[in-house]
Amino acid sequence: MTLPVTRLPAGWTSAGVSLAERVILITGAAGGLGRASALACAKAGATVLLADRKARSLEPVYDAIAALPGAPQPVLQPMDLQGATPLEYQTFAESVNRQLGRLDGVVHAAVKCEGLTPLSMLSPEEWVSTLHVDLSAPFLLTQACLPLLLAREDSAVVFVLDDPDRMGRAHWGAYGVAKAGLEGLASILHEETDSTGLRVHTLLPAPMRTGLRRTVWAGEDPATIATPDAAAQAVLYLLSPAAKAARGSVLDLRPRAPGKG
Repeated sequence: MTLPVTRLPAGWTSAGVSLAERVILITGAAGGLGRASALACAKAGATVLLADRKARSLEPVYDAIAALPGAPQPVLQPMDLQGATPLEYQTFAESVNRQLGRLDGVVHAAVKCEGLTPLSMLSPEEWVSTLHVDLSAPFLLTQACLPLLLAREDSAVVFVLDDPDRMGRAHWGAYGVAKAGLEGLASILHEETDSTGLRVHTLLPAPMRTGLRRTVWAGEDPATIATPDAAAQAVLYLLSPAAKAARGSVLDLRPRAPGKG
């Protein structure tokens, strides 16, 4: 890994974590980790901007948040990360500023992976679109939102990685390349913002019961895999001021190997 690795503080729980008055943008909010993170942030008092490709896919998440007692009303932000131009990312950020006047955090939970494919069989179209959604789009969206994030006294960007022990192996294709590049992006952005109020974080979840997991591990019994809720609680930690010591690090949620600290 390029970045140092950290763990959740011993005994840390999300009880009492408050994101009140904070505005959090979550991409891939209709998916597994995105949906769980959106609900966790809303329960902690944040105004959540729900971003995904289609507004209809976001409606169940919107309704679930709207039903939470005392949670701020979420905001639907449909955004086609694959098809958007650089100008559209800028327009998106300007829309956030007009509607809410601030942005305190971005969680890049959107992901594209069509399964394991040898590079010799990977279509050029799939290569380009996967790299765009999984690497270029997080850069473009973060860059467009930087003025809003840097205007806050404390803000955070969370990039989601995947197991680096697997990403360089056969058949992981464009997805594996993108996840390796995403860590590099986070490392550079951290170096460039370390003296500001913007914290750059990366999250390495343990195996989660998500659509991506079902695509890659089709024969696996989903009941044996944990839901994304634990990772969503870690997202809460990273978005809160308590995570200042973890800036510029990989928050590793995977179980420790036997014999390791």
